[in-house]
Amino acid sequence: MGREAAEGRARSAQGRAAGAQAATEHAANSDENSAGIPGENPAVESVVESAGESAEDSVDRHIARWTGKVPFDVPTEAVITRIQLLAKHVSHGKERALAETGLQAFEFETMHRLASRGAPWRAPSAELAAELLLSPAGMTGRLDTLEKSGLVRRLRAAADRRRVDVELTEEGHRRWLDAMRWRGVAEHEMIEPLDDGERAALAALLKRMLLAVETR
Repeated sequence: MGREAAEGRARSAQGRAAGAQAATEHAANSDENSAGIPGENPAVESVVESAGESAEDSVDRHIARWTGKVPFDVPTEAVITRIQLLAKHVSHGKERALAETGLQAFEFETMHRLASRGAPWRAPSAELAAELLLSPAGMTGRLDTLEKSGLVRRLRAAADRRRVDVELTEEGHRRWLDAMRWRGVAEHEMIEPLDDGERAALAALLKRMLLAVETR
């Protein structure tokens, strides 16, 4: 077992070194592609350097476990797996925000759509249902629950009495704001290890990846 553990640590170190080397080479070769993103490469190089000195994370151990068992590109595996794990932490942060405010996911989702419109936080019921991908019956049931909790109210539109508008109450807006604050706490905890330059560089790199996917 001692020998296996030593070999695992060695493979992990090799994987991290390969990942750091590849990332450094990419940063060095991407000056032309990085035009318009001020200060990106120095920040990326700083992240790579500091990451090489940090303790192992779960992805380092994952890479060490699979090295030699299946062909894969170490830097790609490291990036994609960390994105997946960070997305899970974001999801857990959202769940914690709901738990702290006593809201259910469907309640927050509906109030979030209304709050996005600005004061008086109002939208036609049919329009809201379309955005939430709900049937008229599903929308009615959801609004019944929210209205009973004092989070929204339904109003007849003045211009068209057949149209029903949905509006956040003051209590609904307050509860939504509380949930948003708790979300902000979770997001800050995740991004806190990075300084301003590193955050800007990471945002630019992720944007480049997302644009490549969205424009295919």
